[in-house]
Amino acid sequence: MSKDDELVLVVPADIIFEKGRWQGLKTDNLDYYLDIINNNYQFKRRGNVEEDPSFQQIIPYIVFNFKDKYFIYKYLESAGEKRLVDSYQVGVGGHINPVDVNGGQNILEAGMMREWSEEVDFKGNFLEKKLIGILNDDSRPVESVHLGLVYNFVGNSPEISIKETDKMKGELVGLKDIEGHIKGTPGAWVQVVYKEYLSKLIK
Repeated sequence: MSKDDELVLVVPADIIFEKGRWQGLKTDNLDYYLDIINNNYQFKRRGNVEEDPSFQQIIPYIVFNFKDKYFIYKYLESAGEKRLVDSYQVGVGGHINPVDVNGGQNILEAGMMREWSEEVDFKGNFLEKKLIGILNDDSRPVESVHLGLVYNFVGNSPEISIKETDKMKGELVGLKDIEGHIKGTPGAWVQVVYKEYLSKLIK
């Protein structure tokens, strides 16, 4: 199946933004928006919504840290999403698909954990998993059709690596070193997450 034929979870933009559209990381009233997503989601062909801002593709975006080190990764030339080549991310995630409709488990949780297991190899346990905000960024076309559910996972081990090493390169870095890596990635989610969350953790 081609990437365009993938069925992805979306919510109509006029429903998710009924109370107004925001820019950046929204950290209040999160349960309200989770309820909207859970009660109004549908699946659409990815190729039909990649450039259609009337739908928001819901993307779990997981920031991982072990103690004071945070996981970042860079998209290489062979990455599937050409709009993201050479850019850094501090979050692991991806689209939610029909396979994530699993009896009893919340679809957002199921999709998030499936994407996590597909993208990275983590040899350890989680000390904490928390939703820190919902990210909307209309600065570039690729972000304007996606809505990020930003989580912070805290692990008890530094043993984490990217699975698709031909497409991405990952490493654990200190909070103060993240800014230098992401400097050349203007307008991307990584900038919002760094400015509105990670930079505030620097002591």
